[in-house]
Amino acid sequence: QVQLVESGGGLVQAGGSLRLSCAASGPTFSRFTVAWFRQAPGKEREFVAAISWGGGSTNYNNFEKGRFTISRDNARNTYLQMNSLKPEDTAVYYCAAEPRGSWYFNYRGWNEYDYWGQGTQVTVSS
Repeated sequence: QVQLVESGGGLVQAGGSLRLSCAASGPTFSRFTVAWFRQAPGKEREFVAAISWGGGSTNYNNFEKGRFTISRDNARNTYLQMNSLKPEDTAVYYCAAEPRGSWYFNYRGWNEYDYWGQGTQVTVSS
């Protein structure tokens, strides 16, 4: 059983940066695809980025336009570096994981990931 815990959220001014972390417990986490999603009030959960088992492949949503970077240390931690933050980035950010295959980082649907953290709030003020 994999457990995920996010941290690093907070309040930041527009143009600022935050680094979110996702810490995992459980066996063979290095063979899980890890993704970040976000959900703003009144909106559907939205794919942000995903990273493959070895960290060599990534997948980003188009809205990021190079502002966000996903990475992992292949131990227990996955990160989301967010730069040039905008008020529309305000949301609860969730870490998700799935063990189904090394190619799984291509999947963007929230219902395609079985393991979830509790979320961390990111608020960007204008």
